[in-house]
Amino acid sequence: MARDGKLGAQLGGEIARRKFIGGVAAVGGVMFIPAGLVRGTAANSAVRVGLLGCGGRGTEDATNLVETGGARVVALADMFQDQLDVARAAFDKMQAAKGYAAIDGAQLFVGPKAYEQIAHSKDVDAIVVASPPYFHPEHLEAVIAAGKHVYLEKPVAVDVPGAKKVVEIGKRAEGKVSLDVGFQIRDCPPFVELVKRIHGGALGNIVCGEAHYLSGYLDRPKWEKASPTERRLRNWVYDRVLSGDIIVEQNIHVIDICNWVLKAHPVKCAGTGGRSGRPADGDVYGNYNVVFTYPDGVDVTFSSTQFAKGWWDVTERFFGTKGTSQSPYSGPLGIWGDDPWQTPLTPAKDEQGFSATGKFTSNLEFADAEKKKAFVESIISGNFHNQAAKGAESALSCMMARAAAYTGREVTWEEQMKSQEEWDSKIDLNKLG
Repeated sequence: MARDGKLGAQLGGEIARRKFIGGVAAVGGVMFIPAGLVRGTAANSAVRVGLLGCGGRGTEDATNLVETGGARVVALADMFQDQLDVARAAFDKMQAAKGYAAIDGAQLFVGPKAYEQIAHSKDVDAIVVASPPYFHPEHLEAVIAAGKHVYLEKPVAVDVPGAKKVVEIGKRAEGKVSLDVGFQIRDCPPFVELVKRIHGGALGNIVCGEAHYLSGYLDRPKWEKASPTERRLRNWVYDRVLSGDIIVEQNIHVIDICNWVLKAHPVKCAGTGGRSGRPADGDVYGNYNVVFTYPDGVDVTFSSTQFAKGWWDVTERFFGTKGTSQSPYSGPLGIWGDDPWQTPLTPAKDEQGFSATGKFTSNLEFADAEKKKAFVESIISGNFHNQAAKGAESALSCMMARAAAYTGREVTWEEQMKSQEEWDSKIDLNKLG
């Protein structure tokens, strides 16, 4: 993926001139010491990042942070040694080119307590949490309690109690550390401009919308020699409880954009779905079809697949009294009608790889670069982000649709928010055999 090298260089220069990182923050009784107060060289002035969850998406997130010029990876944590080894080799090679030292062996943490160990590392300023979504509330709580900035991958949780817990953790973090959630499209220039124009009235009154996330199958290794429990953890995208199902784990990006455009969450929804078309790979659904009703009676139809062959497309469209908007990952993006505007068309380099690897091109080419630049800058400036509540709102919107599809009946926001059902993985991380 092409990178915004100029922005990264500018940010790196700014960091080199700074004498401090953020402000002193105390969270959960633990003091956060600004890194720049104890480190002086230009290389060491970069935000020190720990990666919790060394799979593809987490590695991409941490790589993006390094590429801003304002961060370096200094610690890794994972349940599995092989994943950690691969990530260590990749970061050591990449960071050697920037003049950074190899990752210290003392900053490598493996096993069920790895998340606590990396959270309490004194050599880490910020942590990327990219573990399976089921563990996100627990891992987020440990990181915030340790006084670290956090980049939390979506979804923030897989059930309603978990999402509510994240909101409460966010309140404890407010003004003390930066807490970002992995909705990089909200920082992507074409989408930012589009939504700005919609909010400025370019569509007039929005009447209805439609969105879809049509994806191919996510092909994962079989791990034939692994135990059933280990296989579940390694291939968590196939596991309903560990991932939240495809509508919460993958399709959430589209529903988050709908919430962003409409400045609200849906008040109710009805939906269907099922596993038809998928291999025998776990228990997540292969398709969803949902009608969301937003305030003022705005209905948005949504559909998704995660098995389709030969087709890939992610798009949102909104229809208003003055015009129509369209915002695909790849293809014409803009507004048509009384107040037209379109972004220059950039072809996608790897459409099928978008959802699987996070290596975005076309309309999302600068999404990750801008998101990570904003995160690093929030730490440096002390203008801390707190995206816990918005992250939870989008996760809850998806959970409501999931409940509607599972039960075959309409589900309201009020009904869902009363749910006390806590999903249980029935996994003992100390017994993976």
